[in-house]
Amino acid sequence: MPKTLFIDSNQDIDRVWKKVHGPGDVEIAINMGPVADADIPERVEGYDTVINDATYFNETTLKLCRGLRHIVFLGTGAASFVDLAAASRLGIKVSTISGYGDTTVAEHAMGLVFAAARHIATMHGIVRGGAWRPMQGMELRGKVLGVVGLGGIGREMARIASGVGLKVIAYNRSARPGASASMVGIDELLRQSDIVSLHLGLNDETRGFLDRARLQRTKPGVIIVNTARAGVVDEPALIDLLKSGHVGHYATDVLAKEPPNPDEPLLKLDNVTLTAHAGYNTPEAAMTMYRRAIDLAKAG
Repeated sequence: MPKTLFIDSNQDIDRVWKKVHGPGDVEIAINMGPVADADIPERVEGYDTVINDATYFNETTLKLCRGLRHIVFLGTGAASFVDLAAASRLGIKVSTISGYGDTTVAEHAMGLVFAAARHIATMHGIVRGGAWRPMQGMELRGKVLGVVGLGGIGREMARIASGVGLKVIAYNRSARPGASASMVGIDELLRQSDIVSLHLGLNDETRGFLDRARLQRTKPGVIIVNTARAGVVDEPALIDLLKSGHVGHYATDVLAKEPPNPDEPLLKLDNVTLTAHAGYNTPEAAMTMYRRAIDLAKAG
């Protein structure tokens, strides 16, 4: 039977975890994180399986975790936290969990659309700071939403957006027969869209997918929403275009480093809305995810 450690739980996770992990399940030790990089090997010692929420396993760390044979990552974007190539070379299996929160993440993405279109976070900060500045926003009905990546979350995003009156077009890297949204090429999507919502997995083919050239093809004033991974966007190019106003607003749930360093450029821009990688974070989605993680740990 695998000996399993949940390396970086927290109080919010633990409240839901206790509802899912039952007496008949495999025993799982709980460490309340986060864990400093230098402390990971010592913390993992004696365990062959680790459940990982947001701990970074680079090649150096993985080599020091000599008994580790399986990482169960809580979500789909393991590449952002685990050096997958190094894990493969070292014989460490990495399991991910997909489909657990399609509706939850899409709802968060739609919330970011509303927040960006009406400058909700910006005005909130102004009013809380004692000032008063009514800001003109964008009415969404009739505007074009471009969904980039028509997997489970992208399909849910298209469904929700259609319900509020947005015209939805979509791009997917592979064919999607029977898609409910109108499928177009990426350049056409960028040309037409008032709002671009990103739903791509991060891998070698999608890293920097929205590069400077593609960002420059967007409509002036475009809103870009990212609940995928920070790495699918060329951040230096994005920052330049946010400063120039060509990108009107960037609303993101994901950053290159989480939590960000104090000098993260996106923290300094008024036309940016940030949330703390919480798109997946509802009890409904969490219970599904944790149940699957427990089963994956047991299977080894």
